[in-house]
Amino acid sequence: MSAFVERRASSPAWTDGTPVPPFPVKRILVSVVASFLLAQTPRDSATQKEKAVTAHATGGFDVKVSPEELADTTADASLGRMTLNKQFHGDLDATSKGEMLTAATGVKGSGAYVAIERVTGTLGGRNGSFVLQQSGIMNRGTPELKIAVVPDSGTGQLTGLTGTMNIKIADGKHSYDFEYMLPDNP
Repeated sequence: MSAFVERRASSPAWTDGTPVPPFPVKRILVSVVASFLLAQTPRDSATQKEKAVTAHATGGFDVKVSPEELADTTADASLGRMTLNKQFHGDLDATSKGEMLTAATGVKGSGAYVAIERVTGTLGGRNGSFVLQQSGIMNRGTPELKIAVVPDSGTGQLTGLTGTMNIKIADGKHSYDFEYMLPDNP
């Protein structure tokens, strides 16, 4: 295949008759392949050498959602902005503050939201903070929600935290199920 690329690149003219500019095809291909291989090579860093501990945290949480004004005050009523204040209980003993943007549609049961929140407290006996990113879509009543720890957002003893969270709402009460990994040494 590279012979075809080299032949095509070294041909005297494009199909419209204009001269083909010379460029180093081999050097570009070697550079691309080398970049890919280097990206696939495991790094010899302290973070990768540390063993990670997989854990599960569960509990309830209280949430206060407050409507706020959008930056674009001319936006139609289908868009919204809110602040979030949460208090987590159970294996995650923490508070969080965040912001949410929402979009409603003209179809009942369809819409979406995104949110970012900073969680500060204790997780599995370790203190620190981390950021959660949420993305929710409701498609004609069928929900899809993804909540994940923002990479490299952990601080203090939660540095290196990764994970995903699920939320359940039953009888008006909120609960979480948080599957996470932390480096072995706090």
